[in-house]
Amino acid sequence: MRRPRIRFAFTLVELLVVIAIIGILVALLLPAVQAAREAGRRSSCQNNLKQLALAQHNRHDNRKYLPPGCTTDLGEWGASPGGPGGWGSSWMVFSLPYIEQTAMYNRWDFTVAGNSGYVNPNNRAMRDNIIFPAFRCPSTNLREFGEGVPAMIANYVGISGCVTIPATANTPLFNEARIDPSAGGGNSCCSGGGPASAGGCFFRGSKIKLADITDGTSNTMMIGEHGSKFTTTDFSKRDWSAGGLYGWCMGTNTNTPPNGGATGDNRQFNCTTIRYLINTTTGWTTAGGLSTQSGDCGAGVCYDVGNNIPLNSNHPGGCNVAMGDASVRFMSQTTTLDILGKLSTRDEGMVVSLD
Repeated sequence: MRRPRIRFAFTLVELLVVIAIIGILVALLLPAVQAAREAGRRSSCQNNLKQLALAQHNRHDNRKYLPPGCTTDLGEWGASPGGPGGWGSSWMVFSLPYIEQTAMYNRWDFTVAGNSGYVNPNNRAMRDNIIFPAFRCPSTNLREFGEGVPAMIANYVGISGCVTIPATANTPLFNEARIDPSAGGGNSCCSGGGPASAGGCFFRGSKIKLADITDGTSNTMMIGEHGSKFTTTDFSKRDWSAGGLYGWCMGTNTNTPPNGGATGDNRQFNCTTIRYLINTTTGWTTAGGLSTQSGDCGAGVCYDVGNNIPLNSNHPGGCNVAMGDASVRFMSQTTTLDILGKLSTRDEGMVVSLD
């Protein structure tokens, strides 16, 4: 008589225990995987900033000064002589030959009065729907292109300096006197979206030499990040960055104060003046009767660009910053405004150690 075959199998309880153990292991492993991926993205972002900072040094070696942060196009800036015109070009346009984009730079038109820079048909045909990985942080959640304008939104911004940092109980007044007069001076705001400094490395019509950075290039911020969405008081998520609606190549409409000073359109694209802490990306109001889409231009943080959009990123705890010596640092979001103000100013004589 044959004996019945005995079958071995998991009971339901054993199966549930195994599934629970697997779930726990996955739960433990997933954060580590995500952290590793973010570490890789952060490293890639730092490499982008390193290459952009080195590009500024190479251009300085060639032209003897850093490019303007933003400018209306003049023959002095471009490849051939021409009159002032249009909204001009940003520091990233002048960086093109030094990030292996010489062909695009050589074809860029700086010369058409009233129709230069980002709005020039020749330039638009080249830049539309083109992604430059060197201008994008892998961790960003911002859209790739401007709204209604197919120009890439860059995640890196030239640092113009800072506004006056008020005194606190523990920090003395830091007074940056060289506020761009076209932005009204001091802390006063204007129709162009907040005060703009001329104390840093990149600003309207700037021609800064490395020798002008007397605080030391290793102590002065040159390029920072704009890579995260902003949240308004109605909890809407907005893509606000220094390129505004127009992308990486947008400059400014004049290199001199318009309309007698603070009453003109003083927006300075692809540059920012330090006024807020790093990663101050929540709680922005819609003051002044503006729509939620527009933001608070009086506070220098606008949908159609403001001069004081804070440095920000999706890297946990802070953002990457390229210094004047082309080194790259991760700047904590707990860094005080006093320190940020000093680091964003090239020659105030108050050196800050980050070690």
